Amino acid sequence: MARIFDNIDLKFTKGLQDIITNTGVKRVDFCVGYFNLRGWDLIIDQVDLLPGDFVEEESQGDPIHRTCRLLIGMHQPPEELTRWLYTKDGFEPDAEFVRSQKLKIARDFRRQLQMGLPSAKDEMTLRRLSRQLKDGKVCVKLYLREHLHAKLYLAYRPDDNFNKIMALMGSSNLTWAGLRGNGELNAEFSDSDQARKLAEWFDARWDDRFCIDITKELIEAIDNSWAGDITIPPYYIYLKTAYHLSEEARNGIREFALSPEFRRELFDFQQTAVKIAARHLRNEKRGGAMIGDVVGLGKTITACAIAKIYETTYASSTLIICPANLQSMWRKYADRYDLKVDIMSMAKPIDVDNARYYRLIIIDESHNLRNGAKGRRYKNIKALIDRQGCNVLLLTATPYNKHYSDLSNQLKLFISEDQDLGIRPENYIRELGGERQFMQKHSETFIRSISAFDKSDNIEDWNELMKLFLVRRTRTFIKENYAKTDPTDGRKYLEFPDGRRSYFPDRLPKALKFDTEPGDQYSRLYSSEMIGLMESLDLPRYGLTDYLKEDARDNASTLEKQIMDNLSRAGKQQMGFCKSTFFKRIDSCGFSFLLTLARHILRNCVFIYALDNKLRVPVGDENQLPEEYIDDEDVNADILGEDMANPDAIPDGGLPIISEDLADYMRRAAGHYELITNKGNVSWLDSKHFKRTLKQKLKKDCETLISMIRLCGKWQSETDQKLNKLYELLTVRHKDEKVVVFTQYSDTANYIYRELRRRGLGNLGVVTGASENPTAEVERFSPVSNYKPDIPASQQYRVIIATDVLSEGQNLQDSHIVVNFDLPWAIIRLIQRAGRVDRIGQDAPQIYCYSFFPADGVEKIISLRKRLNDRINENASLVGSDEIFFEGNEKNLRDMFNEKAGVLDDEDDGDVDLSSQAYQIWKNAIDANPHLKEIIPNLQNMVYSTKAAPDDAQGGVVTYARTYNDFDVLTWLAPDGSVVSNSQRRILQAMSCSPEEPSAQPLANHHELVCQAINQVEQDTADPTIAGILGNRFSTRFRLVELLEHYYHQDNSLFFSIDDKEDLKFAINDIYNYPLLDTAKLTLGQMLRRNQDNDEIVQYVLDLRKNGALCRLPVEENTHRDPTIVCSMGIRTNK
Repeated sequence: MARIFDNIDLKFTKGLQDIITNTGVKRVDFCVGYFNLRGWDLIIDQVDLLPGDFVEEESQGDPIHRTCRLLIGMHQPPEELTRWLYTKDGFEPDAEFVRSQKLKIARDFRRQLQMGLPSAKDEMTLRRLSRQLKDGKVCVKLYLREHLHAKLYLAYRPDDNFNKIMALMGSSNLTWAGLRGNGELNAEFSDSDQARKLAEWFDARWDDRFCIDITKELIEAIDNSWAGDITIPPYYIYLKTAYHLSEEARNGIREFALSPEFRRELFDFQQTAVKIAARHLRNEKRGGAMIGDVVGLGKTITACAIAKIYETTYASSTLIICPANLQSMWRKYADRYDLKVDIMSMAKPIDVDNARYYRLIIIDESHNLRNGAKGRRYKNIKALIDRQGCNVLLLTATPYNKHYSDLSNQLKLFISEDQDLGIRPENYIRELGGERQFMQKHSETFIRSISAFDKSDNIEDWNELMKLFLVRRTRTFIKENYAKTDPTDGRKYLEFPDGRRSYFPDRLPKALKFDTEPGDQYSRLYSSEMIGLMESLDLPRYGLTDYLKEDARDNASTLEKQIMDNLSRAGKQQMGFCKSTFFKRIDSCGFSFLLTLARHILRNCVFIYALDNKLRVPVGDENQLPEEYIDDEDVNADILGEDMANPDAIPDGGLPIISEDLADYMRRAAGHYELITNKGNVSWLDSKHFKRTLKQKLKKDCETLISMIRLCGKWQSETDQKLNKLYELLTVRHKDEKVVVFTQYSDTANYIYRELRRRGLGNLGVVTGASENPTAEVERFSPVSNYKPDIPASQQYRVIIATDVLSEGQNLQDSHIVVNFDLPWAIIRLIQRAGRVDRIGQDAPQIYCYSFFPADGVEKIISLRKRLNDRINENASLVGSDEIFFEGNEKNLRDMFNEKAGVLDDEDDGDVDLSSQAYQIWKNAIDANPHLKEIIPNLQNMVYSTKAAPDDAQGGVVTYARTYNDFDVLTWLAPDGSVVSNSQRRILQAMSCSPEEPSAQPLANHHELVCQAINQVEQDTADPTIAGILGNRFSTRFRLVELLEHYYHQDNSLFFSIDDKEDLKFAINDIYNYPLLDTAKLTLGQMLRRNQDNDEIVQYVLDLRKNGALCRLPVEENTHRDPTIVCSMGIRTNK
C-alpha cells in the first residue's frame, strides 16, 4: 500500500529524502507551484550526492546531463513578457528585452532572500544552492502557459529493471512549510506505468514554449544577496547606511529647485539646507522643520529661499514672526528678494479668527518661545498654526538652552501631544526597565509621542527625535566639506559667485585686566561685607504669600483669590531672579548696581505707603516677569524720575545722585503710587489681607539696601578702571577700527555711551531694547554687510555699544572686534556675541573677543558666583533668566582669563543633524568615486560585512532596520547581546571607515545578533500593550473607567438604551486597553475635575468613540509590520 505523508503522522521531508537517496537514483525532477530558496536546505545534502544522468530535451539538440530539474508553475510573469509569449508566430524579441523580463522575474526571488531573519545555516544553504546552479546540478524553469499548481516529485533510477521512476504527488510545495510545517496530503506512486505517465507529463511542460530558464538569474540573485559568497568591503556597508539615512536629504535636493537669485547668492551648503528643510516641511508626518545652524551661517537668507519656494509652488504668502527688534531687518530681506510676506512681532497679539491664510509660517529666534503654553504669545501663535494647518519653519541657533523642554515646546507649535512620531525615548525606557515600567509610571502618555520624550533627560533620545526635524551645520562641518583652501597660507574660505572670498577667522579670546586696590569702589562691590548684606535680604515683595493673613482667602473676592494663587506660583522664582540680578549688576557696572538698589528701595517704600494708608497694594506689575523679558530690560527703569533709557537726557555734568536717606524715598513713594495706579497691567490686593510683619520686613530690607549703597559710596566714573581700560582700548590699541561693545544691561550701555561721549569719543552709537529701530543703527555701524555701502563715513558709527538685543539676527561683520564689558554666566551668550562679527563675509583673519578681569585674578569672581548660585538654587529652578551657573563655567572663566584658544568656538561643534551628516558622507564618497553611485544603491538589503577595530574599542554588530512606517532604527549590540547604543549619530561614527578598510572575519554569532536586534525593533514598533495599566487612582483613565463601569451596571432608562449600554461596554474596553488621545484626555480630565454630570460625561465618551476620537487604537491587523533589514556591520576586536 502506498505511503501517505501528511506532515502529522509522517513528515513529507522523510518521503522526499527517501526517494532521492533510494538505491540507484541518479537524477530528480520536481514540479511545484511555489519554491522557497531558503527551504532548499531540507534536501540540499541529498541532491549533492546524486551523480546525474543524460536527458533528451526538445530545446537541446543532443542529450544533456541533468541532476535536478525544478519546474515552478505559480509565478506571475511581468505583463510585457506575458504579452510577448502570447503573440502570433513571427515576433522575435531582441536579447535585451528577454534579459530585462527575466531579471524582473528573478527580482521576486531576491525579495524572498530579504524576508525573514538571516542565519548562518540559511547563508550556507544559499551558497551551496548557488554552487549547484553554477555546476549544472540544478536547473530551474518557470512554466507560464497557465497557472500550474501541481506538486510532483520524480526520482529516476535507470538501472532498475522493475521500477525505473519513483513518484510522489500531493499538496506539498517545495517550501519549508510544505515539507514540514503545514498539514498536507501526499502519496507515493509505485506503479511503473503511472510513474512513466507522470514523467511524460513533466517532460511535456519542461519542453513547452511557455517555459523559460531562469537558472542564471537565480545565481545572480543569490550571489548579489546577503548570502552571496562575495566579500563586501566594510566601506560599502558604511556608505549604504549613509545612503539610506540621507534619503530625505537626497530626495529634497532632487525635488526642489531654487529661483535664479538664490542660486546666484547662496553657497552650496545653504542651498542644500534649503532643500532638506523644504523636504522636512513637506513631510505629512511632521508638518514642520527647524533650521538650527550655528550663528553666522545665514539662517535668514536660507529661510527667505524656502519662502520663495512656497510662494512659487503654491502661489501663497508667508508669515514671518520675529522679535520686535528684527522686524526691520526682515523687511529689508523681503524687499531685496521680492517676497510675498507679512512680518509681525512676537509681542504683538494676532487676531487668529480674522488672519489671512498662510501656507508657511516662519518663526525667527524661536527659542524665545521655549516657555511653552505658560506664555500668552505662545498660545496665540500656536492657536494660529492650529487654525490654519500650515507648515512651520523654526529658526534658532540655540534649539535648547536650559532644558530639553525648551526644544519640546518649540516643536509642539506644530506637533500635537499624542502624535505618533514613529520613535520612542529608548534610553529612558531602558533606564526604567522596559516598556511596561514606562506604562506603569506614565500610564496616560503615548509611548511614541513627544510627551514621552518630555519624560527623558537623555541626550541620545533627544538627538534621535531632532533628526526628524532639524537641519543644523557648524563651522567645522562647513570648513571640512564645503570650504576651499588658500594655498598661500592654508586658510579655509568660501567663494562667492563673483569670486570674492569669505574666510573662516580664528576667534581669539583677549583679557583686559584692570588694576584694583584694597578699599577702592570695585573692591567694595565684591567685598564679603557687600555679599553678606545681599544674602541677608528677605525680599518680602517676592514672597507675599508668606505674609497673607490666615483668613485672607475667606475675606477675599473671587478676583483676589486668583491673584493670591498666582502669587504662590511666581514668588519663589522671582526671589531667585532678584538675587541673581543684584550680583549680575555688580558684574556689569557699579553704577547700574546702585540704580537697581535705589529702585528696589523705592518699590518697597511704595508698598509701605500703601500699607500705612490702608490702600490697595500693587502686587502684579513686577511679581511676574514679562513674557518678552530679556536681560537688558531694566524693570521699572524710570522709577527714579530720570529717563535712563535716553542717555542724552542726563547732562554731561555728572551722574544722578543715589540717595542714602530712607525718608527721601518715602517722600517720593506717594507720587510713584499714583503713577502705578494709572497703569493698566497691575494687580491689586487690599492691604487688610497682609500681616504687620510685611511692613517690618520691607523696612528692614530698605535699611539693608541703604547700607549697601553707603558701602559702595558715590560712584566715580573717573576712577572706574573697567571704563578707563575700555577708553584706552578704543583710543590707542584699536583707535581707527570698528568695535562692538556688548553689555547685559541697558543702564550699563547708556552709562558707557554717556561717559565715552563726555571724554570726547565721536562716531558713537548705542542700541538697547528701548531703541526704536536697531536695524537702522546697525546699518550705520556695519553698512557693507547690510547692503548699505553708500552711507558716508561721517555718518557711520565707529563704535557701537549694545545690549544682547544685537546678539541675535544682526550682521556686524564690518568689524572684527568684540568687547564684553560684563560676563554673562552662560558662555553661549559670549559665543553668540562673537557670532555677530564672525559671519559669512568677514574678511579679517582673526576675531578679537575682549573680556574684562581684575588684574589680580579671576578666582574671587568664581568664588562669589558659586556662593551666590548655591544659595539661589537651594530650591530647584529658582533663577528666572537663562543665566544659571552652568557646569564648566569656572573653567570657561579661567580659560578666557588665560586667553586660551578655542574657548569661544561654537559649542557642540560636532552636533550636525544626521540627515546633513549622512548626505555629506554620501556626497563626498561619490565625488571621489562616481562609480559608487551605481554600486551602493544596487546592494541588496540584508548585506553585511565586518571591520576590525582597536582592542580598546567596543565590538559587536550594528543592525540597520527600517520599520513598516519608514523610520530608521540602528541598533548596536555587543557580542554578548547587550545594547551598546541606539544613537544613530554614535553608530554612524562607529561604522566610519575608509575605502581601503579590509573585510575582517565575521563574528561567530553575527546573524544571531542581527535577529536579536530585529526582534527588539518589532517589539518597539508594535502598538504598546497597556491593558490593565490605568495609572494611580487619581489619573484620568482610572477615574474614567471607575465612573463608566459604575454607570454601566445601572438599570436601563428611557435615555440610556440597551444599544447605548453595549456601546459603553466597548468604550470601557477601549479605555482599559488603549491610551486616550490627548484632546480626549484633556477634556475628560477637566470634566472630571469639575464634577460634571455623569450623564454628560458618558454621552461625551460615546460621541468620542463614535467619531474615532477617544483612544489610540492599533493599526489594522493585516498591515505589514515586519521591519526591513537594510544591512549590518560587525565590529571585531581582539578582546
